[in-house]
Amino acid sequence: MPADRITAATLMAMKQRGERIACLTCYDAAFCRVLEGAGVDVLLIGDSLGMVLQGQPSTVPVTLDHMVYHTACVSRVRERALVIADMPFMRYATIERALDAAARLMGEGGAAMVKLEGGAAVLETVRRLTEFGAPVCAHLGLLPQSVHQLGGYRYQGRDDAGAAVIRADALALQQAGASMLVLECVPAELAAALSAELRIPVIGIGAGNRCDGQVLVLHDMLGLTPGRPPRFSKNFLADSGDIRAAVERYVEDVRGGSFPGPEQTLA
Repeated sequence: MPADRITAATLMAMKQRGERIACLTCYDAAFCRVLEGAGVDVLLIGDSLGMVLQGQPSTVPVTLDHMVYHTACVSRVRERALVIADMPFMRYATIERALDAAARLMGEGGAAMVKLEGGAAVLETVRRLTEFGAPVCAHLGLLPQSVHQLGGYRYQGRDDAGAAVIRADALALQQAGASMLVLECVPAELAAALSAELRIPVIGIGAGNRCDGQVLVLHDMLGLTPGRPPRFSKNFLADSGDIRAAVERYVEDVRGGSFPGPEQTLA
């Protein structure tokens, strides 16, 4: 492994130094080169590819074969960034299925970490994955794979009870061995408090600018998503001239703490 390649330990050290982590979704080799060249630290092969590449109405139809294919496209050419792959809907419903999915995403796909959604229900799965050497990124708040159960894409943790559940799940996931946590669409104060309390890096999306880092869907931050963009996103291409400059501006704004701003933040 090259000495300067980013690892889970690198991200932990960045958190300890107070250096914000810049993450974006990535689905192919061409964008991998652009994003790495612009300084992105983490490339997330998200199951969002179902919506932005395949035209699906949600992430639910994405298969493990899809995820392995796109992860390999990115991993094949990446040089420095950490590659994280989403585990698709129901592919971690049992520990055995989760171990098999991680084996394929890391073995065939070349991912360095896998990401799964949920709290208490996945704790034992997180423990077993990490015991077998598969680093895990947890995901709390808005869970896109649970959109049918949630009744839509809605902010989570807005009342005391909801916030308490997210906090308890976050601490339990860290204890179970998770190396990182994505917090999606939760109030900024809750995200800030958890970022300060947890040892592991907390990456926000729609969670304010006091997390340890930020992630966006690539197509959202380039203004390519049809219809009304997510409230928490920003079109960085509009004033940048080209894609490379847009990504560089995103990285700069994340590192400097100016993104997300008040207009992208739920107080």
